[in-house]
Amino acid sequence: MQGFGETIFAEMSALAVRTGSINLGQGFPDEDGPRAVLDTAVEAIRTGANQYPPGPGLPELREAVAAQRLGRYGLSYDPAAEVFVTVGATEGIAASVLALAGPGDEVIVFEPYYDSYAAVIALAGAVRRPVTLRPAGGRFTFDPEELRAAVGPRTRAVLVNSPHNPAGTVFTRDELEAIAGVCREHDLVAITDEVYEYLTFDGTEHIPLATLDGMRDRTVSVSSAGKSFSVTGWKTGWVTAPAPHIRAVQTVKQFLTYAVNAPYQRAAAYALANELAWVEELRTSLQAKRDRLITGLEAAGFTAYRPQGTYFVQADIRPLGFTDGIELTRALPEKAGVVAIPTQVFYDHAEAGAHFVRFAFCKKDEVIDEAVERLARLGARA
Repeated sequence: MQGFGETIFAEMSALAVRTGSINLGQGFPDEDGPRAVLDTAVEAIRTGANQYPPGPGLPELREAVAAQRLGRYGLSYDPAAEVFVTVGATEGIAASVLALAGPGDEVIVFEPYYDSYAAVIALAGAVRRPVTLRPAGGRFTFDPEELRAAVGPRTRAVLVNSPHNPAGTVFTRDELEAIAGVCREHDLVAITDEVYEYLTFDGTEHIPLATLDGMRDRTVSVSSAGKSFSVTGWKTGWVTAPAPHIRAVQTVKQFLTYAVNAPYQRAAAYALANELAWVEELRTSLQAKRDRLITGLEAAGFTAYRPQGTYFVQADIRPLGFTDGIELTRALPEKAGVVAIPTQVFYDHAEAGAHFVRFAFCKKDEVIDEAVERLARLGARA
């Protein structure tokens, strides 16, 4: 882990607290999820769900996850053998990479990538092979030829995040077919991070890679309750995959955290079964918040890319005369009283993202309005 220090999220959130700045950096909402879901967790605590649950997860949550994958995507999984509960999606991804890629193996990632990907690939002793997402037609996408060129004799897995954090891209069927084709041709495992699966905008469809021909049996899919139900602090996630892959993931996970918080598992099961209408209202609300933030960013002088999903907007800082996102975001609290995330920390090829910063819009309207008013003053000084 040499070279991996404090995460950028911890650094910037601490900076927000220290300076009293508005935190549009770390992706957590400032309003709680459905009251009935919260009450279910409280009731579980009060009625004795306070000891170790089964290592693979509570049966009721695994059954709820299996029902969700079948009902929403037509993907059938055995809840007893092909669904596994983890401490959030972050642990699900970590356990999957550690289980399926070893020293010297190569893992393809799409950059910019969520920062834990690089760390867990390093922990596995594996090597990451980045494929760069670049702006085209108002969204970020990749060149299929670059993807094919990234595959070598030691390539073991492709790590796919869609809806994508931090770029906001939701991969199209054609883009997913390109990924699936590479996996089929080279006998690769796909590990998919789908935590924003419900949070897509403008009618954009999230298509799980596992639904494509030949991919169900070579895909390890990861999701969680945190983003869908605005309970990011609960850290309750799950993995769905063929039984041999689940056994491999479980072998690793049992020595990481062994089990997952029992009351939150019970509440997540309730949420999946009963609160998807609330999630649709959240999606509609987030789309409006996205538009609100983009309007403010553009008025302040940024070039903003309209995300198809997630919590985040990518903003190009060059129209304001800045070229280094790290330098700007560290100075932004003093300049404007706002905290953002420099996108370049999510690249191997940092120059490709040096001029982008990431702003989160999963905040109250009045918080977004105050932030863009402050950022407008930054633009006025540029």
